[in-house]
Amino acid sequence: MNPTASAPPTQLDQLKQFTKVVADTGDFATLKEFAPQDATTNPSLILKAAQMPEYRHLLDAAIANNRNCGLAGKALLNRIVDDLLVAFGTEILKIVPGRVSTETDANLSFDADSLIAKGRRFIELYKQQGIDRERILVKIATTWEGVRAAEVLQKEGINCNMTLLFSLAQAVACAEANAKLISPFVGRILDWFKARTGKDYAPAEDPGVVSVREIYTYYKKFGHATEVMGASFRNAGEILELAGCDLLTISPALLAELRKSTAPVTRKLDPAAAAASPLERLVINEKTYRWLFNEDAMATEKTAEGIRVFAADTVKLEKFIAEKL
Repeated sequence: MNPTASAPPTQLDQLKQFTKVVADTGDFATLKEFAPQDATTNPSLILKAAQMPEYRHLLDAAIANNRNCGLAGKALLNRIVDDLLVAFGTEILKIVPGRVSTETDANLSFDADSLIAKGRRFIELYKQQGIDRERILVKIATTWEGVRAAEVLQKEGINCNMTLLFSLAQAVACAEANAKLISPFVGRILDWFKARTGKDYAPAEDPGVVSVREIYTYYKKFGHATEVMGASFRNAGEILELAGCDLLTISPALLAELRKSTAPVTRKLDPAAAAASPLERLVINEKTYRWLFNEDAMATEKTAEGIRVFAADTVKLEKFIAEKL
């Protein structure tokens, strides 16, 4: 073997030719290892990272900075959590060249005014750290109220990442609100169908893959600028079936798996092919959104479950902080 010959590109390298790769983690060491363009966080990831000794200094700083702010109880904990989320985001932006997503409180998912206020607060906190709003995505659950909050924030130049998204109706509502980006949850859709059918699905027929393929096709066919970022993957096969998607946010374990393989990666999603799709335009207003969402049992159940889980992890994070106060 010629020692000067270059090694064949890994699947991760090949994927980056078609798709912006995002790391789904709050662990800085992982970000340095895989060199993603962007990074996403959520309450579950921040809870996990905050308990790691190497990030204890961020928690200590968030507590110290607010200890004498004049607040107490829940209000104090909320303020410390906000500072901690932004502290992690700030450190992440020292590593990734692009953007970080910072998640709003799950318990605000049905309160548009509070979501708007939280988005503005995140941007102000990042501004105090010298970080431009173009590098921040405010994550909001895709409820009707969340979509309305995103519409207001986007008009103010605050970019939103619509999360906990499981259906075309949710995706169309986000696009019509001019949300910057959506995060359809591939793996959680698969989980729901497997639990009900007992079936295993090949990657190409995976219900989560099929859902994101439909959303991507709809956006490209009808000229929506909102970016599609597949999320919540259960296996590398799902990721490879969505090669060509605008962005994919991938866990450290699956990033490592893609980096170990040099098997060829083929682009599966393409704007040109989307233009020829027979998909018809959906008319979305509050009534049609709520009806279509209600009629989709999977989307209804998984959105509600996701909000509950993120809310529970935020409570755990607050308890963890309270013990340190």
